[in-house]
Amino acid sequence: MFPDWTWIMGLMIGAAIGSFLNVVIYRMPRLLSLGNPKHSFCPSCKHQLGPADLIPLFSWLLSGGKCRHCGQKVPSRYFWVELINGSLWAGIWYRYFCAEPTGKEWVLAIFFMLATAALVAIIFIDGEHFIIPDEINAFLLLLGIGFAIYSHDWKLCLYGYLMGWGIIFGIAFLGRIGFGKDAMGHGDIKMMRGVGALLGPILTIFDVGIAVITGLIFGLLFIAIEMAKERKAGGSGDAEDEKAVGEEEDYQPEPIKDLFILGMSYLLCFDIVAIWFPQLYVKMGYPMEDVSVEDDDWKPTLTTIPFGPYLAIGAIVCMLLRTELSQYADGVLRGLNGS
Repeated sequence: MFPDWTWIMGLMIGAAIGSFLNVVIYRMPRLLSLGNPKHSFCPSCKHQLGPADLIPLFSWLLSGGKCRHCGQKVPSRYFWVELINGSLWAGIWYRYFCAEPTGKEWVLAIFFMLATAALVAIIFIDGEHFIIPDEINAFLLLLGIGFAIYSHDWKLCLYGYLMGWGIIFGIAFLGRIGFGKDAMGHGDIKMMRGVGALLGPILTIFDVGIAVITGLIFGLLFIAIEMAKERKAGGSGDAEDEKAVGEEEDYQPEPIKDLFILGMSYLLCFDIVAIWFPQLYVKMGYPMEDVSVEDDDWKPTLTTIPFGPYLAIGAIVCMLLRTELSQYADGVLRGLNGS
């Protein structure tokens, strides 16, 4: 449909969307409105940013990673979000607009681009704050439903929805019963419900598999790095170890009954309804308190690793390699059936 060189347009548009994602990543965990204030501001001095400060990729590089008004450092995350989202949009653009511009592929590409943006936000929010905002999870589910409406493939959407919810809730529930610990966060369950609706059941299985592998590799690497830092810090490391042990001793896993009831409520999308009608969970006996990350005194221990970013990475890989993974799965199924 488009010449190969137009992937540059995907890069530019994706980077611009990445600039908005930085607003989402900063404001949502702090319970700040995305629309008020309307203009972006410096996280340090709160000065309103002008057009020269908002050029995707280039503004951060040209300013040396510092605010032009107060001179404070601007986190490199602002640059990386724009670059990563721009690169992913460029890849999806080339794959579906240039290399495979047939049938409904270009419409699927639009849904994949929007989902990728949401997943990039999840990677950075969950990676830093260990939460996944309900609004982003609801957006992912709406994308899955939207594509089902367009493609008239409700079965694929429903089976993927159930697969995504079922795998992650199953891990959480069985892990709680078998090991007596919280094995998965609630945000992960909600997230994979929407991801599954968009990817379908087969790609959802690939997503979880990729997440497990990448999570294991990077999780162990992260723990090793943190332990090395503590050893290098000397005496302060012992204090941190004592603090971590104390937190582990004070830790109380979620009651199995609560996990089951809330898990079922996610299957029925009560959490999405509660975005507009928060009293729903209050009436159920499970009031949900929104707490800004700046007011939350919870601190992760050394072995607390968010799984959402790895599920998001797996989903992005599945969107980029949808054809190859689907063909591989078809080959495996034909082999099992002896055909």
